[in-house]
Amino acid sequence: MAGMMDGMGWMMAGMGVAWLLTVIVLVLAAAALLKYLRGRS
Repeated sequence: MAGMMDGMGWMMAGMGVAWLLTVIVLVLAAAALLKYLRGRS
């Protein structure tokens, strides 16, 4: 039982990290796009 709970904890942490990375990538992409659009106009 303890091993299963431990595995669930790791899965939850992994999902949290994946979401965090996704958000960071989206924010960086948006910032780069804004910078590109501003520099072009």
